[in-house]
Amino acid sequence: MRIPALITTAALLLAACAPTAAPTPAPPSAQTQASACSAQGGSIQPVGRAQIPTCVVPYADGGKACADKSDCQGQCVLEGNLEPQGPVTGACQKTNRQFGCYARVVNGKATAAICVD
Repeated sequence: MRIPALITTAALLLAACAPTAAPTPAPPSAQTQASACSAQGGSIQPVGRAQIPTCVVPYADGGKACADKSDCQGQCVLEGNLEPQGPVTGACQKTNRQFGCYARVVNGKATAAICVD
C-alpha cells in the first residue's frame, strides 16, 4: 500500500513543478500593421490568389536590368521566356512580393522557373 501512495505523491510533486504555458500574445492590430508597413514605405494590399492583405513595399530599383541579386534591392528575376539558353538579363523585383511565374537570375543565368500565386 505504501508504494502506490509514494508514486502518487511523487507524481503530484512533479506536476506542481511543471512550467505553465505562457499566454499567447495577441496579434498586432490592423492599424499597428498598417503603421509598421507605412514606416517601411509600403502599403497594405490584397495579394495573391487568396487576396490576403499584406504589406507591399516597392523597391527603388524595381524594373532595372540586372544579372544577379547583388544588382538589386530584391531579387533579380526573369519573366516571359523562362527557358532561355545561355546568358540572360533579368529585371530587379518591383516589390517585396513576387507573384506569377518567374525564374531568378544568378550570375547572368536563369534558375529553374517557379510559379507563385
